[in-house]
Amino acid sequence: MMYPEVRLRRLRQSQRMRDLVCETRVSKDELMLPMFFDANIGETKYTDSMPGVPTHPLSGYDAIASGIQDSGVGSVLVFGVPSHKDPTGTGAYEEHGVVQKAIEGLKENSDLLVAADLCLCEYTDHGHCGVLTEDGEVLNDETLDLYARTAVSQAQAGADMIAPSGMMDGEVAAIRQALDDAGFKNVPIMGYSAKFQSAFYGPFRDIADSAPGKGDRAGYQMAWGNAREAMREIEFDIAEGADIIMVKPALPYLDIIRMARDRYDMPIAAYQVSGEYAMIKAAAANGWIDEQRIMRESITAIKRAGADIIITYFAEDMARML
Repeated sequence: MMYPEVRLRRLRQSQRMRDLVCETRVSKDELMLPMFFDANIGETKYTDSMPGVPTHPLSGYDAIASGIQDSGVGSVLVFGVPSHKDPTGTGAYEEHGVVQKAIEGLKENSDLLVAADLCLCEYTDHGHCGVLTEDGEVLNDETLDLYARTAVSQAQAGADMIAPSGMMDGEVAAIRQALDDAGFKNVPIMGYSAKFQSAFYGPFRDIADSAPGKGDRAGYQMAWGNAREAMREIEFDIAEGADIIMVKPALPYLDIIRMARDRYDMPIAAYQVSGEYAMIKAAAANGWIDEQRIMRESITAIKRAGADIIITYFAEDMARML
């Protein structure tokens, strides 16, 4: 049967009707908020390229957590800016490092699920995600030892989940072994499994002070055009013990999210990164788009592609809307 017997517009006549037959629904429980702590500041600050996204001092955890929970968001992903940087990023795995302190503060003052980003780029004086040679090469296996130490220190601080983002070969296996050996067998790993070498990370590097001093990260993050390789990266993370896999960025890689969803029966996270957020904010500030509608449409698209967890700087706004 075709038109005029079939009229697809019958189910679009009112908002109630459209809501009734909606195929893709975003829940506030699926949203995770990235948040930043800086060991060098005494009060909250903001970064021009990330309007509305605060960087917090290592204090006031109760008020910070209450604001997040009041929005309906229950999960956060913690990043840190350390008090010092050095060639091997020792601030990442110090017992009282910036992320470790932030985790402790959040866990003591809330029931938020706290995931810890694990990388060295915020902590190294060269801005790369691992141990760097004089020739500018990031050493893979030597870096794994530092990732393992960092994971254990974050778990000891109370992290509910470890999220390694450095894209070193074998990082999930090294972290899983270290966590298990340290008695943290029940702490899950959310691998940044398919993390692309994207230009959409620019504003994040402003807020986290993590831009590489020389060169780029093409030697370890994925090339834009490679979908089959992304599936291999995901397969290796799964085999090494990842509990959740991630695609990053989200909107430019919806096809990768869908490919992963079709292949793997496990939780998939997608990170709507800083550049995606900043573009929406900038266009809205110029009056070119409706920020609230674009926010909801873009997050719904990520969910429709197959993501179970959506990491987004819009998490609080989206949760309030829901």
